[in-house]
Formats: sequence, structure tokens, C-alpha cells
Amino acid sequence: MLSRVRFRRLPGRLSFVSHFHTSYPSWAKVHKTFKLADIGEGITECEVIRWSVNPPDSIAAFDALCEVQSDKASVEITSPFDGTVKELLVKEGEVARVGSGLCIIEVDEEVAVSLEEDAPSASQQNNASSGLQPSEAKPKEQTPFPTKRRPHPLDPNISPEQQLLLLGRNHANVLATPSVRHFAKQKDVELSLLVPGSGKAGRIEKRDIEAYLQIGISATNTNSATSTTSKDDPAEDAIVEFGRTRWNMYRAMTKSLEIPHFGYSTSLDLTVLHEILPIINSHIPRHYLPTSLHPPHTPAFSPSAIYPQPASPDVPSSGHYTKLTYLPILLKTLSKAMLEWPLFRSSITPSTSTSDKPTLTVRPNADISIALSTPTGLYTPTLQRVNTHSVYSVASQLKHISHLGRQIPSGLTPAEMPKRGGTVTVSNVGGIGAGEGASPVLVPGTGIAIVAIGRAKWIWDVDRGDGSGERRLKVNVSWSADHRVVEGAELVAFIESWRSWVEHPQRLIAEGV
Repeated sequence: MLSRVRFRRLPGRLSFVSHFHTSYPSWAKVHKTFKLADIGEGITECEVIRWSVNPPDSIAAFDALCEVQSDKASVEITSPFDGTVKELLVKEGEVARVGSGLCIIEVDEEVAVSLEEDAPSASQQNNASSGLQPSEAKPKEQTPFPTKRRPHPLDPNISPEQQLLLLGRNHANVLATPSVRHFAKQKDVELSLLVPGSGKAGRIEKRDIEAYLQIGISATNTNSATSTTSKDDPAEDAIVEFGRTRWNMYRAMTKSLEIPHFGYSTSLDLTVLHEILPIINSHIPRHYLPTSLHPPHTPAFSPSAIYPQPASPDVPSSGHYTKLTYLPILLKTLSKAMLEWPLFRSSITPSTSTSDKPTLTVRPNADISIALSTPTGLYTPTLQRVNTHSVYSVASQLKHISHLGRQIPSGLTPAEMPKRGGTVTVSNVGGIGAGEGASPVLVPGTGIAIVAIGRAKWIWDVDRGDGSGERRLKVNVSWSADHRVVEGAELVAFIESWRSWVEHPQRLIAEGV
């Protein structure tokens, strides 16, 4: 009596398994290791991104097991049979190679037997096409020694020499990312000549192709040459390409050799400025403070009771601060000196002809560039019209451009880095180390002068007081100017004008700051 017929279609198999029985026997359970199959397109390994099951979950055929990601795409792996998940062999985030086990699934013994059966042989297919019954077909001759199955090229159990023989010279079988393949195609390099590469599990990296092109080695000694570039050997030299920002800095500094520099160093007394700084910090306008420090309620008496106050400027959160430093005040006083000296508000006018006599473009306001060291390189954003801004506004702008510069990639835009830049550049080297000064380099297109500000220090000035000296806070400043435009005496006189503003900050009160 026929009691049950079940047909099961297994993924990747050409036949179905049918079970005919007259009762319901109790089949034994066996454990089957589910392996990562070859998903094509030269993929040899995948990273397990997420498991959809956990032991001891029950699973049916075609249910999702896990999601894996290769160099090209992410693929969902499904179960080929019913069963119970017993163990996960590869954790999330780990890499599994083609042919290695992903998990262990407990299945019925009858399913395990059916999985071990091969697809119909050619003789069976011929018999079926001729209309013969299985009992009428000629039995298959048994071979005393079964043919050894060819191992997978990336089987971890085979040696690198066997791996190279199995891969042969087929470009598609080489282990490399799509970007590396594209780079090799551009350089007309046969990847099979570089097997195995210096990367993980013999993966060919970009540095292998670059070493091959630079050294010009032949295919016979490629293996030995690429092994010298392996990062596993720290004793070997490594070749590092310039990033875009550092390459621009390299070219700019090379052009700086065209400029004759005039240098001058001195120190500024910050003692009076240090004494009034706590007062300035205690009166930071509300719109420059973080939102958390705003008053929680409206005061009982509002200044806007009769007429609304002018709207506060729109300040981004990255421009909020709670404490002023000396730098915003030094920039404000520098802008005052630049108003007194139009030469330092000027820049060399760009000219398309080398025969024309150079001219200077004098700007109405003080535009000051800031040398900003960032994770991606050196930038020089510009604070425009510094003379029209308050000290508080300058501090907010400094905070904002520092925040943008720390982003990866850099968040600085043409709004912060206008094409013509500033006429004077300031480098605050004192904010990094304990150095007291530096020798700044002026680059073409960055104005006519640059100053490096060191770290402020308390010293005993014997020239002060009644001869016994006084304790004073001083900071060293080092200047470099374009000697084609600025005379040495002019630079010294300009710095003395700046000193008058820095050492007598009370002058700012009369200017209405």
C-alpha cells in the first residue's frame, strides 16, 4: 500500500529524491556540515555579515541561513534541507573560504543518504531517452580505484605550489579585489604573473603591481620580488604615495623657493591682555555659548519690552565656545595694524603675461589666513574682513573652521577657502608644542607675509620696573615677508604697530569693540 510520496528539489541538484514506504519508521539523526559553495565570478572567500539562525533553531529547506559579502556583492545563503542547526562554524565578521564549512545541521538519515547520491550518469540519461527501464539498463562497471577529485584552488590544505599549479595562468582565478584588477588592466599587467600576492591568503595588492612596474622584474622571479614588499617583514622599506593634500603642499613649498624671504623675530608682552581676559570671558554673548548654558527661563524684565532687539547672528553649533584664548585677540589687533598699513592688505595681482610689470591689489579690509593642520593635511582657510568682526565673532569662526578641518574627508569648502586667500597668514605653532618660535615659509598666492606665533611663557624681564625687574607674560613671534614687495624696515615698523595694539588692548575700547 502506498501511504506517502514526497518529492524534494534540492538547490544545485539535477534529480529529486522520492521516498516510498508503508509505515512511518523512526529515522536516525546525522550531522551534516553545510559548506560555502562557489558563487561564481571568481569569488574565493566571503565575509559572514549576519546569521539568520542560532543553535538549536529548526530550519526548513530554502530558509535563510546567513548573509555573506564578497568583494562584489552581498548574497543570502539558504538551507538546502530541513533540520536543526547544531553549531555555527564561522562567526559574524569572520571570513569563510569557498569549500569550508559554515555550520552543522542535524538532518534525518534518509535526507543525508539522498544528499550523498550523485546526479544521474550519462548512461542513465541515455537509457531514459531510449525508453528503457532501470532494470533493463546495463549495470555500470565498477572501477577498482575511484578517480581522485581535483581539489579547489583555494583549499587551505594544499600547498602554495599546488595552488599556483591549480590556478594556472587564468586571470579570473587570481585572488584580487575589483579595484586592483582595474588598476592592473590600466597598467597592462597580467595578474597571474604576481601569484601569490603579498596580501592575506595570497591576495594581490596594489603595491604588488606597483613594485612589479617599478623594479621591472620578469615573471620568473616575481614571487621573490613581491615577497620583499610584504608588510609582515617590518625590516623592509615601504613606498608610500603622497595623498592629494600632501602633494599640493609639496608643490607649493617647491614654488616657495622662488620667493626671497626677509625674516624678523621679536616678542610681544601679553601681561595686560592676560589681566583683562577673565573679564572678556565672563561676558561672552549668549548666541556664542552652547545651548546647554542658555538661561532656562525668560527674565522678569526684558530689554525687548518696548521694541524687539536686533536678531542675533546665526552661529552653528560648531562655532559655540565657553572660553576665549589669546589667538582671537591677536588676530583682531593684527587686523587693526593692517588697516594702518595698506601694504599688508595687498597681494600681487595675478598676470597671464610674464612681460608685464607686476602690480599690487590693495584690499579694503584685512583678510587673514590660518595655517590649519588636519588629519588629511595642511590647509589655509581664510577669515575675511577680520577688522569688521568682534573678538567674540573671530573666536567663533576659528572654532568652526577647526571643526570642519578635523572631518575626514575635510569639511572645508570654498566659503572658508576662497581662491585668492588672505594677504597675511598666521601659524599658531605654540598651540601644539612647547616651542617658542619657528621659521615660517611664504608660499606664492598666500599673500605677502606670514607669522608663526609661539607658546606664551612667564619670564622675568629685567628691563621693567625700577631695575629689579618684573614678571611678564611674553610670546615670541617669527615673521617672513616677500622681500620683492616688502622692505625690511617696513616689516619691522608694521610689527611695532601691531605691538602697540597687543600691549595696550585698552585701545580697542576707543575703537568700539
